[in-house]
Amino acid sequence: MAKALFIVDVQNDFTEGGALGVTGGDAVAESITRYLADHAGEYEVVIASRDWHDPDNDNGGHFASGEPDFVNTWPVHCVAGSPGAEYDPGLDTSSVTHHVKKGQGRPAYSLYEGVADDGSTVAEVLEEHGVMEVDVVGIATDYCVRASAMDAIEHGRRVRVLTGLVAGVAPGTSEAALAELGHAGAEIVE
Repeated sequence: MAKALFIVDVQNDFTEGGALGVTGGDAVAESITRYLADHAGEYEVVIASRDWHDPDNDNGGHFASGEPDFVNTWPVHCVAGSPGAEYDPGLDTSSVTHHVKKGQGRPAYSLYEGVADDGSTVAEVLEEHGVMEVDVVGIATDYCVRASAMDAIEHGRRVRVLTGLVAGVAPGTSEAALAELGHAGAEIVE
């Protein structure tokens, strides 16, 4: 059975020093690179997503006009073509088979909401390659990792979240997200 690896939003704006940097983000980038060095061959496809927001609008209300609520509205981050939108330098993307950009004028949390450089959707890529199992890693556990894993489950895939290769915004919400994913059928792998 073909497997995919989802690398969710390992970008400069989500690692230390970024607009929405999470503690442990740089370490996750480096850990994913080490993991890929040993395991890339186990995956039919390796899909990496990036938030890729428009620079000239609020992206469907995603960017706060005043104080962000950090639930539905956020500070400006991952603006298309900016250094913050680029992959963290600790992440080696040479094994990535599909680069997906999400957002692009609207709020987007799940990797499934993005499109690859050739215009294909994640669902199309998985179908084309016969992928039924998905491992999920990246940032942030409690937002985009959670949304991507939930969508994979809803699309009928067997999902594993590799907890040593994720970083979240906050411990409590990250633990809740992992519990929710486990309840939904994901395997939570230490």
